[in-house]
Amino acid sequence: MRFSALDDWLRWLEGLHPRAIDLGLERVREVAARMGLQLGDAVVITVGGTNGKGSSVAMLDAILRADGRTTGCYTSPHLHRFNERIRIDGVDADDASIMAAFAAVDAARGETTLSYFEFGTLAAMWLFARERVDVWLLEVGLGGRLDAVNIIDADVALLTSIGIDHVDYLGQTRAAIALEKVAIGRPGRPLVCGERRPPRTLLEFVVERDIDLRLAGRDFDRRADASGWRWWFGSMTLEDLPFPALAGEHQLDNAAAVLTALAVSPLPTSREAVVAGLKTVTLAGRFERIDAGFDVVLDVTHNPHGMARLAAMLAARPVPGRDLILFGVMADKDLPGVVAALAPLGADWFAAAPAVERALPASALAAALEGQGGTVVGWGSVADGVALARRRLGVGDRLIVTGSFHTVAEARELFI
Repeated sequence: MRFSALDDWLRWLEGLHPRAIDLGLERVREVAARMGLQLGDAVVITVGGTNGKGSSVAMLDAILRADGRTTGCYTSPHLHRFNERIRIDGVDADDASIMAAFAAVDAARGETTLSYFEFGTLAAMWLFARERVDVWLLEVGLGGRLDAVNIIDADVALLTSIGIDHVDYLGQTRAAIALEKVAIGRPGRPLVCGERRPPRTLLEFVVERDIDLRLAGRDFDRRADASGWRWWFGSMTLEDLPFPALAGEHQLDNAAAVLTALAVSPLPTSREAVVAGLKTVTLAGRFERIDAGFDVVLDVTHNPHGMARLAAMLAARPVPGRDLILFGVMADKDLPGVVAALAPLGADWFAAAPAVERALPASALAAALEGQGGTVVGWGSVADGVALARRRLGVGDRLIVTGSFHTVAEARELFI
């Protein structure tokens, strides 16, 4: 084995490939073939989309495990530890298992270089195959068509939403981005789309490729009232379902698509498992609330589509005191778009720069936030922002931490 500590492996992986993001399937597919990866009897559900992927994987996992299935979940990015990316039956993979998987990938790759994400993807698949889990739940990292998880032909593909993000890699329009994302579907197999009005390019693609599209609002839907919600798909109906434990009305849309994906899969699932999974599902950093003497909301949203949802959730839950947004973004993100979504809240801002190279400098962010529906009360590190919040906020006030996984991860470590 090349290294005896996981941190050493991860540092090595960061410099293995000349490009941090290098979309394409040839290299990863070639190494997978050398590894002899075998699915066996496992069912594969691949989840793509702009927002809602992590929530959907978490719901699928909770429901399937409640029904007695063993699951392997591969998600990204992580908040605190790489181990969070690979979960087997609800438990993060331990260091020894991940290192064994890394060694298997390393032995098979020869002179082929792999990106950090590609190496991790193959490691997750190797572990799922070794443990012979019943269901592989694979979250697309970026796009879909050229993402490493797309080397596997999914039994069911699930698209949560289609918004504008990662334009340097996926295209400038929803029409172009939809084509990248829909390519996780396979001819003759179901693709569930939770986007009610997808671009025409998606609809044309599924017809051309003979993909069995199940579309929200057309083939399945949901309706909520004060006591619960109802899902239907063709002649199938589930009544009086509990609201998902994940906050936000948009989680009902995610849940409806999840139930449809299970309905069209080879995985008959009981009502009891659906209820149990919806009640118990958890996911860190998605409108996660912490009591710190004031209300703390942690949300990893980082694009305009998701930020609009976050803003609506915050507006629907006003606090008697004041709001402070601890905001840190990556330099390649749509800053005007995400700020425009939050500005109507009228909150004060703290411009933060998480400790990663891609972060927009705090001073530049502070300048961009001036005049955006609130006062910029400071700028600096995420820790500086948390310290300021602890000094200034009290009962009835709220700190909103958002803009990036990295921003939320650093703040979360200071609160949990």
